[in-house]
Amino acid sequence: MPEYRRILLDGAAVQVTVDGDELVAGDGRRVKTEEAQHLPPVVPSKVIAVHLNHRSRVDEFGIDLPATPTYFHKPTSSLNSHRGAIVRPEGCKWLNYEGEVAIVIGRTARNISPAEAGEFIAGYTVANDYGLHDFRDTDAGSMLRVKGSDTLCPLGPGLVTDWDFHGKRLRTYVNGEVVQDGSTDEMQWDMHYLVADIARTITLYPGDVLLSGTPANSRPVRPGDVVEVEVEGLGRLTNHIVTGPTAIRSDVGAQPTESEEVLSTALGGDWEFRGVRPPGGDAREGRRRAGG
Repeated sequence: MPEYRRILLDGAAVQVTVDGDELVAGDGRRVKTEEAQHLPPVVPSKVIAVHLNHRSRVDEFGIDLPATPTYFHKPTSSLNSHRGAIVRPEGCKWLNYEGEVAIVIGRTARNISPAEAGEFIAGYTVANDYGLHDFRDTDAGSMLRVKGSDTLCPLGPGLVTDWDFHGKRLRTYVNGEVVQDGSTDEMQWDMHYLVADIARTITLYPGDVLLSGTPANSRPVRPGDVVEVEVEGLGRLTNHIVTGPTAIRSDVGAQPTESEEVLSTALGGDWEFRGVRPPGGDAREGRRRAGG
């Protein structure tokens, strides 16, 4: 399966192809993969993400899926790349990973059927749909700051074409330990359905990205952690967590919170403990991992 990446080469953004352990530019220049400075593999006009899609995640929250998918938007200013630093702002604790498959649009799509949608997909890449749940009390409806803050949408390492999304394993690792282990077969709505659903009313342009949902066990990470998302056939996206250089300003806007809504979401939807959370257990571990 062909794989295309974007890297900085002699100061310019260049598309390259993967050739063993090297990346090859169209003019023949070569760079070792491990030495390359990666960029997001595509330049989208928009990034759209589905709220819930993997059945293990739905079971974890103890809820029922709606009849059709619901979505939120991640601004393009949140884009990040393979090996990029994920910023947890100073004063925030509840930054969660969410390993996902990203769909990349290849042709302008509008009012198409699910059966036609595959013809409009350029390929797929790996994503990590990070969530800054400290802002969930104020942004639960829009998810704007929760999912759209700077650096929280890494994509990569490359765009893979001719990839069959059926039966593929998805794993997330934190510091080398498996923390999510799912499959594309547990998705309620497949890639073609998601593209067709959005394209009913929103025109999708080449390069646009749709995030297809995460399996169970999204949990907080903290500065110093290394997070990797591996999807069978798409490669491994690696990022590290850092503390932001400045604190969240206190003279404007909503401040980070640590309510039961925040804790229950960050720690896996343990709704039965809302308001009566017992000491210790997952909550204590979550606070430890979050650096609280």
